[in-house]
Amino acid sequence: MYTIHDVARLSGVSIATVSAVVNKKSGVSPALTERVLKAVEALDYHPHQVARSLRVRRTMTIGMVIPDIMNPFYAEVVRGAQDETKNKGYSLILCDSNEDFGQEQSNLSTLYSRRVDGVLLAPTSAHAAQDRLTRRWFPIVFIDRIPPGFVGTAVVTDNYLGAREATRHLISLGHKHIAIITGRLDLSNGIERLEGFRKALQEAGLPLRDDHLQRGDFQVQSGYVCGLNLLQSPVRPTAVFSCNNKMTLGLMQALNKMSVACPQNVSVVGFDDFEWSANFSPRLTTVAQPTREMGRQAMRVLLKRISQQGTSDNGKQDTVVTLKPELRVRDSTAPPLQ
Repeated sequence: MYTIHDVARLSGVSIATVSAVVNKKSGVSPALTERVLKAVEALDYHPHQVARSLRVRRTMTIGMVIPDIMNPFYAEVVRGAQDETKNKGYSLILCDSNEDFGQEQSNLSTLYSRRVDGVLLAPTSAHAAQDRLTRRWFPIVFIDRIPPGFVGTAVVTDNYLGAREATRHLISLGHKHIAIITGRLDLSNGIERLEGFRKALQEAGLPLRDDHLQRGDFQVQSGYVCGLNLLQSPVRPTAVFSCNNKMTLGLMQALNKMSVACPQNVSVVGFDDFEWSANFSPRLTTVAQPTREMGRQAMRVLLKRISQQGTSDNGKQDTVVTLKPELRVRDSTAPPLQ
């Protein structure tokens, strides 16, 4: 295995110059940089990260814990986080909690024991695993969801605004019997989407029947079961607002099972937008979250907090960054049949 000394000899420069080039520091001429990079490539040289971490007291790794690695929403958030780490020397360790608090606790303990420099976390609940890291002044940034009574740093979508605009769209088409399939109501995004939906109905003077409020859990099966319940309601809704992408898939399966045409008989608005939304039949009207931007901004904030450790600014950056969603109107919404 070749060392930094071998790279310096081959390129004819000092070890300090090789170190500056490898660590992407300024001050090295383009000509010398090219010589060093050619030597690095020729020798297939890789810096000794363990030695470097001991020297700078950082491991140059970030942990990221998400609740559902199969959900395209989180895949896009991860991509955004990775985009922000490009050319900054950091590696990302990804963990999937599978919406299980015990697994999340295990993930966080593992990451902390490996001395990652910070963590991006989409929490499964409001329990105390993440609280212990926060009390240790460990750099942690929440994404997508925040626990009740939260004090810290987070990057989220304006779920209230997105749900309100989606419901207003249905009302503007003339719908009066509008139902909702909620997400988990112990999580901030589930609560906020329900509140935005209720507010839009209240502003329009429209009631919400008890059987038109179906409680899902952000999973496909709950969307399917809730969809069947709505379609068998004594007063069938003419429009449904589904609070995430996976439940929307379940709802569309229920419509197909019951041979109910969308949007002719029931209009559908989903929350979350991906490539398949525009290719679905019908093309889905959705609330699009800025997923990659969420990942990028969360990583940006986390790296800033890491850089401030040990300074007078450490711990003074508690804030919640709220990103604006976008309503994308397609073919799954239309005026109700008269």
